[in-house]
Amino acid sequence: MKHIDIKEVFTNPALINKTVTVCGWVRTSRDSKNVAFIELNDGTSLKHLQIVIDKASDIALDQALKLGTSLKVTGTVVEARQAAVEINATEIEVLGTCPPEYPLQKKRHTLEFLRTMPHLRGRTNTFNAVFRVRSVMAEAIHSFFQSKNYVYVNTPLITGSDCEGAGEMFQVTTIGYNTEYKNEEEYYSNDFFGKKAGLSVSGQLEGEVAAMAFGKIYTFGPSFRAENSNTPKHVAEFWHVEPEIAFAELPDVIEIAEEMIKTVVKTVLDKCPDEMKFFDTHFENGLIEKLQNLISNDFAVCDYTEAIELLKKADKEFVYPVEWGCDLQTEHERYISEEVFNKAVFVTNYPKEIKSFYMKQNPDGKTVAAVDLLVPGVGEIIGGSEREADYDKLVAAMNERNMNLDLYTDYLELRKFGSVPHGGFGLGFERLIMYVTGVSNIRDVILYPRTVGNVR
Repeated sequence: MKHIDIKEVFTNPALINKTVTVCGWVRTSRDSKNVAFIELNDGTSLKHLQIVIDKASDIALDQALKLGTSLKVTGTVVEARQAAVEINATEIEVLGTCPPEYPLQKKRHTLEFLRTMPHLRGRTNTFNAVFRVRSVMAEAIHSFFQSKNYVYVNTPLITGSDCEGAGEMFQVTTIGYNTEYKNEEEYYSNDFFGKKAGLSVSGQLEGEVAAMAFGKIYTFGPSFRAENSNTPKHVAEFWHVEPEIAFAELPDVIEIAEEMIKTVVKTVLDKCPDEMKFFDTHFENGLIEKLQNLISNDFAVCDYTEAIELLKKADKEFVYPVEWGCDLQTEHERYISEEVFNKAVFVTNYPKEIKSFYMKQNPDGKTVAAVDLLVPGVGEIIGGSEREADYDKLVAAMNERNMNLDLYTDYLELRKFGSVPHGGFGLGFERLIMYVTGVSNIRDVILYPRTVGNVR
């Protein structure tokens, strides 16, 4: 149906005193003796558009004033006292009625309550703002890589190999529960692919294949982790940004990661001022200042061994003890980024035993050229490394982990046919959204969160 976006009504001064048609859902309404008011929102703007109805007109208001009702409104755009503009309605058509049991009656609901209705929570101010910011951030990521001659590739979601080697994969099968097969080998030989398959935990391995042909690539899509972690930072299905860069070493990876983060944050601050003011007011006071400081200062770089020493000297009791060789927990990551450096920090050169098989082994024989980006308030949002380009060293690392080399034939052959220094990283998109918005639970920055025991 012919109409214009509410955002355009707010941003196009040429529409003042013009007749327009808008559509949207009733967010609030109030009635008086001579005039009725409706706050209408169509999802294109955080601000609601006020509709003014002269009750002397023949506009029927029986259903139009009820919360959640969808309307088509025609009227004249006029300047307003309390808002930039409003519409004096001449015609209102009810597109969809909404009964009194509509659950979003109050102005404020807890995020926990709203999680019980993911199909409706997008109509609240919070999720209106979250998903608009998410959209702008996604576009900024694509624009950043495209502007630097990266090729966007789509890696498979169904795979026969576990990129992380941790075994936390969802199984893909067409057979399901069955007792007629004698053993696992017979079961999988009769399955759709003729072998064991799962949902991808990362597109990195296939991304490296593409980088060995196109030089610089990035992926941006879903990844899946069957990790039994019921924390504010974990979901079973999340969105992953993974660049892979040929002819690059660890410092190059760090440089690209910092530039990308700063570009995305600056884009959000420039394009979403209303949403960012909302988050600053309701979720994290000082958020805008924090983000402005992020893009104005160089990120810190700290060697893992130095980080361990800083944690040991900390005048603070940690739940998880700190020793060289331990994997940094969220409490450690946040202490380093919030209390030691008070800004984003890259931690580099982790012990090889706690990192993935594909990371380049450093000359010391104990560490690998890995990097994690830690940010205040969240902890790790990026994990990356220079990749091991030496065939023999890679095979040795895989054998140490008792990995089935037959599952990685393509990946290993990259090291035979014109291998080059290369590296990349993975960005958990939702975790970056959490950092940018101040929203503290990952379930509240994704449309339908998939968590342990929860799918709908």
